Amino acid sequence: MASRILLRNGTILVHEGDKVKWLKEHDLLIEGNAIGQIGQALPSTSGCREIDCTSKIISPGFIDAHHHLWQSQLKGRHGDQGFMEYMAAGNFQSYNYLPEDVFWGQLTGCLESIDSGVTTVVDHAHMTYSPDHAEEGIRASVSSGIRTFFCYSLIRRIKEWSSTVKYDENVLPDWWLPTLATLVKAAPFGNGRVNLGLALDFSIPHDIVVGLWNKSAELGIQLVTTHYAAHFMPNVVQILSENNLLASNVLVSHGNGISECDAKTMTQNDMFICSTPETEMQMGLGDTVAFRPDVKSHTCVGVDCHSNNSSDILTQMRLALQHTRATDNAMALQNGQYPSVHVKLEEAFNLGTIQGAKAINMESQIGSLAEGKKADIVIFDASSPSLLCAAQESPLAAILLHASVRDMHTVIVDGQVRKENGRLTQVEVWKGLDGEERSLLEWSDVAQRVLESRERILERTVGQDIGAALQG
Repeated sequence: MASRILLRNGTILVHEGDKVKWLKEHDLLIEGNAIGQIGQALPSTSGCREIDCTSKIISPGFIDAHHHLWQSQLKGRHGDQGFMEYMAAGNFQSYNYLPEDVFWGQLTGCLESIDSGVTTVVDHAHMTYSPDHAEEGIRASVSSGIRTFFCYSLIRRIKEWSSTVKYDENVLPDWWLPTLATLVKAAPFGNGRVNLGLALDFSIPHDIVVGLWNKSAELGIQLVTTHYAAHFMPNVVQILSENNLLASNVLVSHGNGISECDAKTMTQNDMFICSTPETEMQMGLGDTVAFRPDVKSHTCVGVDCHSNNSSDILTQMRLALQHTRATDNAMALQNGQYPSVHVKLEEAFNLGTIQGAKAINMESQIGSLAEGKKADIVIFDASSPSLLCAAQESPLAAILLHASVRDMHTVIVDGQVRKENGRLTQVEVWKGLDGEERSLLEWSDVAQRVLESRERILERTVGQDIGAALQG
C-alpha cells in the first residue's frame, strides 16, 4: 500500500492557469508520490501520517531550470570575479575532480537545493571527464532525493595544466557516445526522479554539436539545454534554425541580449529561456530577460553557480523581479513619468513554479499543486518573524519579498519528506544505480566528506597557472 501523508489545515497556493489563488484552512492528501486530494476536513485513515499546517503556507516545490550542481567544493572563491575569471577558477576546475569528488560535490549541491525549497533541477553537468564522472553525478543526484534532469555534457577537456594549459585535441572521445547510449537505455534513475537530458554548447566545433543534437532526437532524449548570451557566445538560435533543430524540448540558459527577431523565433517554437539573475549581473552578461515583454511568456529561473552565489531560488526570483522594476522605474523617471510597478508578484512566483515546469515539458506533472500531480511541495512557517503579518495579508508577498530558507519548514519531493522542522532528513546513499544497496548518512557526515574532497582538489591545483587557463 502506498504511503499517505495528510497536510492538515494550511493555506494552499493553487494555480488556475497562470493565476494563483490561496485556499485557507485546506488539507492536502499525498498518496505515494502524488497528490491524491485537496479539500477541507479530509478524513484521515489508519497509517496516514498527519502534518499540522496551521499557520503555514503550502506551496508548489520550486523549479531551478539551470544549475551546475557539482561545484560545491568551489564555493567562496568567485566573490570578486567576472565571467572569464570564473571560467578558469570555476568551470575548468572539473579537471581537478576525480569521480568521487564529483559525487560529494553533486550530492552537496542537490541537498543545498532541497534545503532552499527546490524540488526539481535542470543540471547542466559539465564535468564529464570520464564515464565514471557522469555515473557518480547521477548516483549523487539519485541519493539526494531531488527530482532532476541530469544533462550529460560534452566539454572541452584539459589534458595537462601546469604553467601552461594543453587541451585534449580529441573533442569527442571514444567513450562519450557509448556512455550516452548506455545512460539512455538505463534512464530514468531513482524510481523515475532522475531523467537524462543533454547539455551541448557551441564552444566546440559546430558540426560536432549539430551531429550530437540530431543524435539526441534519434535517441529520444527529452531535454537539450545550452548556454547563450549574445555578447559572449555564438548565436544559438540562428545555428539551430539553420539546421532545423528548433524544438520545444530545447532550453536556453541566460539569453541576455537576445535580439527581438531571435526571441520571436524562440517563442514561436515554444522554446524557453532560463534567467539566472545573480550570476548574470555579476558576470556582466547583460540585463536579465526574465520579464522582457517579448519573451516573458517563455522564461523561467535558475541558480546557475552555487559556487558563486546563493542556491536559494527565492533570491533569484526576487532579484529578477526587483531589478526589472528598478530598470522600468529608471526609464520612467528619465522620460519624466511617475514610476509605477508593472511586473507583479504572481509573475515572479510563476517564474519559479509553473513556468519552470512548462520549460521542461512537465507542466502536467509538476509546477503547481493539483490532484494527480507529483507531490513536490514546500511548506513555509507563516508564523516566523519574517513572514508574520505578511502571510496573513498575501502569501505571495510573504514568500517573494520576506521569506528565506529558514522559513521553509518542510520540503517534500516525490512524496518523500526531505526536510522537516527546518532541517534536512537523513540521506539514503545509493551504492549503485540499481538501488539494491543503500546506506544512511546525516548531513554532518556529508559535510565532512565534501570538506575532505575540497582539500584534495586544492592539493591538485598546486602549480597550475590560472592565468594560463585564461589565455586558452
